Amino acid sequence: QVQVVESGGGLVQPGGSLRLSCTISGIIFKIMAVGWYRQAPGKQRELIASFRVGNRIYYDHSVTGRFTVSRDDDEKTVFLQMNSLQPEDTAVYYCFAGENWGQGIQVTVAS
Repeated sequence: QVQVVESGGGLVQPGGSLRLSCTISGIIFKIMAVGWYRQAPGKQRELIASFRVGNRIYYDHSVTGRFTVSRDDDEKTVFLQMNSLQPEDTAVYYCFAGENWGQGIQVTVAS
């Protein structure tokens, strides 16, 4: 059974940082496309950072230069380091691995 579990969300002030973690089990992690989507209130879910097949990294323009996606294949974990957070980054963040999804984790940026 595949499990995708996010952690590390919460409330942070504008300009602050958070690091999200996503632990994946039950699949062949190394060959999977993995990464992060987010969904802000009233908006569609959007892809913000991912490792594509072949390990190419993608970032949405809205997070380029502020967010960094990384992975630990031995631990089957994907990370999202988020710096210089702004209120518009407030959203539920979802980790994915192939066609499998986590339940999402709230990130709120507010003073």
